[in-house]
Amino acid sequence: MLFVDKYRPHNFSQFTSLNGNIAENLKKLVASGDFPHTLFYGPPGSGKKTLVLALLRELYGAGVEKVRVETKPWQIELPNRKLEVELTILSSNYHTEMSPGDVGHNDRYVVQAIIKDMAKNRPLDAAGQKGVKVLVLNEVDRLSREAQQSLRRTMEKYSSACRLVMCCSNISKVMDPVRSRCMCIRVAAPSEMSIMDVLNHVSSKESLNLPPGLAARITTMSGRNLRKALLQLEVCRVQALPQPMSDTQPVHPADWELYIAEIASDILTEQSPRRLYQVRGKMYELLANCIPPEMIVKTLLFELLKKLDQELKQEAVFWAAHYEHRLQEGQKAIFHLEAFVAKFMSVYKTWSISMME
Repeated sequence: MLFVDKYRPHNFSQFTSLNGNIAENLKKLVASGDFPHTLFYGPPGSGKKTLVLALLRELYGAGVEKVRVETKPWQIELPNRKLEVELTILSSNYHTEMSPGDVGHNDRYVVQAIIKDMAKNRPLDAAGQKGVKVLVLNEVDRLSREAQQSLRRTMEKYSSACRLVMCCSNISKVMDPVRSRCMCIRVAAPSEMSIMDVLNHVSSKESLNLPPGLAARITTMSGRNLRKALLQLEVCRVQALPQPMSDTQPVHPADWELYIAEIASDILTEQSPRRLYQVRGKMYELLANCIPPEMIVKTLLFELLKKLDQELKQEAVFWAAHYEHRLQEGQKAIFHLEAFVAKFMSVYKTWSISMME
């Protein structure tokens, strides 16, 4: 079992300094019997999903851990046609978890269909009365505006039958009408000191000798993402075998990050239709390996900024933000990724020519 799963807190009592205040407040909320729709927001690796799982366990006990994974087909009747979509969901007798953004522009129909289905199949409580089922929606900030409007209406209609627990990284992409109907809980990124404490705790439990220098480099490389830090610790342990980890041991970034750094170098080396075609192929590879397009734009921008003159940085950030916004509006990510690269190549080529004159 991976460290990130092995040492994940399973209930509120296992939370210490990291998100301990949030866990304590949620425990009081559950005890009061008043559990509203909830929206957890914060950067990746901050502990949103861990808090959600602990919340479910506090509500329903160990039964929520008996989950089944299924790819379920949904047949949705529209006025002029029948829509069929497939979505992978995790479910127990008490909750259902899914990422409706995975179905693309059909997400609004999926949200409505699943909540209606849950309202019909409510669990029984100890007294034999129909209880409330929880729907966990991941990456709700990826939902289209139509899906979020549909979600708002469905939340109101079926509030007596189910509760929504939503997670997102960027709350600004969630519509105000949805936010106003939820209790919003900010889960901040852990501090570097907190991450080092967790790394040392896990190393102690695993009887590993973690040198301070290596722990500091893992923490810096993680970007305050605790999940990434624990995965990197496990990678370092495996790479060092059969020897113990050393203070001089290198910490390598993920393969996809190295690949994007290579793309940035390609863009700065040559600006031509041939090079654009080559970069497009590499972008396709990243998308095929499930790297989110927003993450590709962000990481590529950071790699470009490392090598740009000061006068070009502002324009690079502007165009990255422009095409990242276009990504949210469109359906084909590759079009907008390629458009960003083409625009940056044009800007960089124009600047290079002006510098030579």
